[in-house]
Amino acid sequence: MTQSTDGLLSSVQLESTNQQPFSQQTLLGHYSVLYFYPKDSTPGCTTEGLDFQRLLPEFEQLNAKIYGISMDSMKRHENFKSKQGFEFDLISDPQAELCSSFGIYQLKKNFGKEYMGIVRSTFLLDPQGETLHAWRKVKVKGHAEEVLETLKEIIAA
Repeated sequence: MTQSTDGLLSSVQLESTNQQPFSQQTLLGHYSVLYFYPKDSTPGCTTEGLDFQRLLPEFEQLNAKIYGISMDSMKRHENFKSKQGFEFDLISDPQAELCSSFGIYQLKKNFGKEYMGIVRSTFLLDPQGETLHAWRKVKVKGHAEEVLETLKEIIAA
């Protein structure tokens, strides 16, 4: 399932917790895990981030970087990252530019109310920025492990 991110990221430049702009260039030269999540400091999003943090050394051994992306402000991201001890970058997409380009900013329903929001999704990109695998409507439990196993399988192939 190789898909170019050229159209997805070409004009997008977002803020990240490492004080460097996040753009298409950021993704070159290493594997990238882009995990999109609804909201900082909520139970599911915290668990997902902690799972990726726990496996970060294994991802790094495979030349992979992890990026958590939501529509939260940089201030919320900085607080979330600091409180949870995340060693990977969080990317702020307040206008849902990147979320929309990946097709994961969608109409959602919760307790009978409809609203636009992020559908929890993850994309694995190769060192050229091509999409190798996509997980949509992610369930948190076991997800980070599944992404790591898929990366291992792709590298071994």
